[in-house]
Amino acid sequence: MATVVKTRIVKIGNSQGVRIPKLLLDQVNLGEDVELALQQDRIVIRPAYRARHSWEQAFMAMAEQGDDRMLDDDVLLPTSWDEGEWEW
Repeated sequence: MATVVKTRIVKIGNSQGVRIPKLLLDQVNLGEDVELALQQDRIVIRPAYRARHSWEQAFMAMAEQGDDRMLDDDVLLPTSWDEGEWEW
């Protein structure tokens, strides 16, 4: 059964907001960043999508497996233009 809690819309500066009780936040583990979505007659709050959320763990696993070598090492070598013409 869904947990239902009544609350009020409050003024926050020039905007308005809703205080979400800790009881509800603890149940859904939203975190600090959220997305608001309008779905028909409802406002849905969900955790914000983090595009690179698991990259650090993936890179660490690659390093442990020896799968972290640069694939474009030859491209990163300085060219004659880099050596002779490039100015900072």
